[in-house]
Amino acid sequence: MAIRVLLVDDQPLLRTGFRMILEAEQDIAVVGEAGDGLQALDQVRVLQPDVVLMDIRMPRMDGVEATRQITGPGRDGPAKVLVLTTFDLDEYVVEALRAGASGFLLKDAPAHELVQAIRVVAAGEALLAPSITRRLLDKFAVHLPSGEEPVPDTLHTLTEREVEVLKLVARGLSNAEIAADLFVSETTVKTHVGHVLTKLGLRDRVQAAVYAYESGLVRPGAQ
Repeated sequence: MAIRVLLVDDQPLLRTGFRMILEAEQDIAVVGEAGDGLQALDQVRVLQPDVVLMDIRMPRMDGVEATRQITGPGRDGPAKVLVLTTFDLDEYVVEALRAGASGFLLKDAPAHELVQAIRVVAAGEALLAPSITRRLLDKFAVHLPSGEEPVPDTLHTLTEREVEVLKLVARGLSNAEIAADLFVSETTVKTHVGHVLTKLGLRDRVQAAVYAYESGLVRPGAQ
């Protein structure tokens, strides 16, 4: 079945360009468009897309708040959000990731990267390499908790090994690198990552990295 995509951007020309690129792919179908966050919420409810290609800076409701309402607690729909931005180190990207986005893509990315990004996010994977997430979080650490806040109760649900794995995910290591670091198999690492996501109620590795920073488990700039 084709991946159902909703395009959300306040610039009609950009939406037209994205539509032309995506509709050339047999496995992708553009099911609708929206010019701001409020329209996006209505379209998501009606069209039930698999992936929302979301601009950040829009009138009436920006992409961060729209992302929060589409993917936030209590939302069990299929839609995943891929954020579009003009800047690769935009503080709004951090907010969008915290709100539930599965990754971000630069607006000037080549067409094949846009297509691949849609497929990756639709498959339930995080588009961002955790190392990129870490670079974002380190840069905008001022927007994150000071580290003096109490440790969230949810962190105590993890085993010692799961905490180790979470730290390594936040440091930007791949499953293979984590496996080598902990002297276990990649399959074991995948199992641990799955348990971490389930116990903490997180969607993907990107949200896991954000959680590790917000909980104080990982400090900005730490190795």
